[in-house]
Amino acid sequence: MSALAATSRNFRQAARILGLDSKLEKSLLIPFREIKVECTIPRDDGSLASYVGFRVQHDNARGPMKGGIRYHHEVDLDEVNALAQLMTWKTAVANIPYGGAKGGIGCSPGDLSSSELERLTRVFTQKIHDVIGINTDVPAPDMGTNAQTMAWILDEYSKFHGHSPAVVTGKPIDLGGSLGREAATGRGVVYATKALLDEHDKSISGSTFVIQGFGNVGSWAAQILHQEGGKVIAIGDVTGAIKNPNGIDIPALIKHKSEGHALKDFKGADPLDKDELLLHECDVLIPSALGGVLHRGNAADVKAKYIVEAANNPTDPEADEILSKKGVKILPDIYANSGGVVVSYFEWVQNIQGFMWNEEKVNHELKEYMKSAFKNIKTMCQTHDCNLRMGAITLGVNRVARATLLRGWEA
Repeated sequence: MSALAATSRNFRQAARILGLDSKLEKSLLIPFREIKVECTIPRDDGSLASYVGFRVQHDNARGPMKGGIRYHHEVDLDEVNALAQLMTWKTAVANIPYGGAKGGIGCSPGDLSSSELERLTRVFTQKIHDVIGINTDVPAPDMGTNAQTMAWILDEYSKFHGHSPAVVTGKPIDLGGSLGREAATGRGVVYATKALLDEHDKSISGSTFVIQGFGNVGSWAAQILHQEGGKVIAIGDVTGAIKNPNGIDIPALIKHKSEGHALKDFKGADPLDKDELLLHECDVLIPSALGGVLHRGNAADVKAKYIVEAANNPTDPEADEILSKKGVKILPDIYANSGGVVVSYFEWVQNIQGFMWNEEKVNHELKEYMKSAFKNIKTMCQTHDCNLRMGAITLGVNRVARATLLRGWEA
């Protein structure tokens, strides 16, 4: 099932639970604006290359639209649409004053030099600068983009609109980025995991974890879980997977990776078949790489008691049903990986105020937001007698629907 079909299906189910008016339901599903632009740049060898860029702005009832820009060869309008819609519900679940958006360019960033990426980013910004903005739509980094990409967007946008640090988040610290932003999604995953385990009288210390993906989110989550006394017993990424029943030495693994070595060559653990990683016995499974990794084909064999979705859409709806029947508790992506957008909001707030916070304040506020969101999700679960995913989606959809109605959408 495509990401868009899965997201829309979850939304419709939530709309049914909430008893939304069918006209309102339809209105909430249709994106506010879809943009598709052609980006042609000179390559370093003098040839011309054309790429297609997208920006889908889904909903702005609760505030400016917010969402990442990804550079990936598989970026297409359907996927961007699904992720934009997911951002609308995600910002509402976190209770930050944003709507949802998402963007991307269909390219393979690994095949482009730094100067080619800069030219591509600037051309893309020139094409969309009049539809993004501090109070309109605030982009952020995503797959294949980083703080440097945001710096180029900020610079190009400022040529048209004057210095506007709040137009993007996830910027370098020297250009108004927030302390704690880099670790925010991974840290949020840990706070979310803690909230879930507390609910079942368990704690991070003494629990075992398996993490799929060792990029920004996976590595920070592993690091913070390790600091809190959690035992990370298996980790995998694109190069392969490793396991150690006594717990992997995460600081040593991060050092190994930073020296340019492949994860699978780490000496402090044994190799593990990549396909076995998600089925490895553990208390908590954290998929933090691509979507659709848990599906009908492997869900029945998952041995974890809890799944914390650090990636977007890692569990397809069929797997969801199989896992729910097995009694596996799934903490949905829409809440579990919202740490990044929450700290993006803090960055935006700091830029608008022109007053920067210290890292301790950022982390403290993030913890409060994650705790409060979990409490609100649990309340929805009890009210509507549903699982955590539906609890989160109904919470988000309900907030957006209320804002839409209050603004007078039929006028």
